[in-house]
Amino acid sequence: MSANRPAAVVVLAAGEGTRMKSATPKVLHTVSGRSLVGHVVAASRELDPEHLVVVVGHAREQVQAHLSEIDPDVRTAVQHEQNGTGHAVRTALEELSQSGVAVDGTVIVVCGDTPLLTGETLRLLGDTHAADGNAVTVLSAEVPDATGYGRIVREESSGAVTAIVEHKDASVAQRAIREINSGVFAFDGRLLVDALGKVRTDNSQGEEYLTDVLGIVREAGHRVGAAVAGDHREILGINNRVQLAQARRLLNDRLLERAMLAGVTVVDPASTLIDVSVTFEQDATVHPGTQLLGTTHLATGAEVGPHSRLTDTSVGAGAVASFTVAEGARIGAGANVGPYAYLRPGTDLGPKSKAGTYVEMKNATIGEGTKVPHLSYVGDATIGEFTNIGAASVFVNYDGEAKHHTTVGSHCKTGSDNMFVAPVTIGDGAYTAAGSVITKDVPPGSLAVARGQQRNIEGWVARKRPGSAAAQAASTARQESEGER
Repeated sequence: MSANRPAAVVVLAAGEGTRMKSATPKVLHTVSGRSLVGHVVAASRELDPEHLVVVVGHAREQVQAHLSEIDPDVRTAVQHEQNGTGHAVRTALEELSQSGVAVDGTVIVVCGDTPLLTGETLRLLGDTHAADGNAVTVLSAEVPDATGYGRIVREESSGAVTAIVEHKDASVAQRAIREINSGVFAFDGRLLVDALGKVRTDNSQGEEYLTDVLGIVREAGHRVGAAVAGDHREILGINNRVQLAQARRLLNDRLLERAMLAGVTVVDPASTLIDVSVTFEQDATVHPGTQLLGTTHLATGAEVGPHSRLTDTSVGAGAVASFTVAEGARIGAGANVGPYAYLRPGTDLGPKSKAGTYVEMKNATIGEGTKVPHLSYVGDATIGEFTNIGAASVFVNYDGEAKHHTTVGSHCKTGSDNMFVAPVTIGDGAYTAAGSVITKDVPPGSLAVARGQQRNIEGWVARKRPGSAAAQAASTARQESEGER
């Protein structure tokens, strides 16, 4: 933690973002499992600021509700009319003032649509600001192509910033500069409050520009400096869906690199997506075409994919989940899931259990070593240890109005094509016959047979389907059988 703790961080998130062409406010669009403004708030929290204020405007109720969910301690300041970045920062400082907070120290201003910005870079900005004794410090970046960006013009002797020149106003020499303005700043709080009171609106937009503060404090004899971000991509803002996708790819690459350096095998990073809240242990393996979302966790030796999507799911040590969709599930150590399994919320697979091909589970607890190998639905159920559920079994949990629970004991063997009509209990060590519809409790160690008696009606096909292929086949078979006698 840096010793240069900011007095406040102000996040600018009031804009509409019309170029997103969306009913969703721009700052609430998500990248890697977190909203744009959520990424910025998380990075800002790494500085441990005394106060964190988000300026809201467009769809403010929606944005405020989101902020209260992700960080209840965030303050919000409402910019009722979007009159420029200077006005937005002034709105935030007035919100603090009205709460009895006199800003004394560093104020860092960030944009709410820069999800790649890291706490480390913000800390560099704050440390540079303090070390150089600046009144204002600009976060800058050196980019391969500076077209369209404001250029940072420095004093040769001291490195101080003398101006930020917009591309359209830049000379040929200035356009050759590759160091650009990110729109992120560190200010001396007291000087900022004073300078914001002097910002004019006599410009083409009739707005209060935050960048005008730089000229005001410089004219007053104070130093303006810059801190250069280590990776120019961190300052990228999001204005449309193309840039949103680009940011997602960059952030995903960053997250995957971090995982791989921590000992995770990612077989094909290009086809793998993970959220910022996903966690891993060493020697986990992620196969191609896999998405790991929410609070998913892979333990040591866990193996997921190919082509799986796990959301808020924990995968135990040595467990395997292939071609699997899981949400809100727990997969125990050494368990085997898939291919083509669907684990819905509340599924809890015990150690070394199995949910096999075309198996769907919901709100089900499966004991150690128990297998549900294929073609079955298990819902609202508890199954004990080392039980085998036959193929094509259905736990009939819904009577049209309410859900009911089924309990199957340990060391049971249930036949294929069973229906367990809840509420019903199968005792430990019990067996059920194939094709049974189980509507009553089965005592421990019993065999339950719940199916009609088979009756063969001789000659039915010849009488009811004369001349058919089936009748001809039956006739041929009968003649062959008689000839063998």
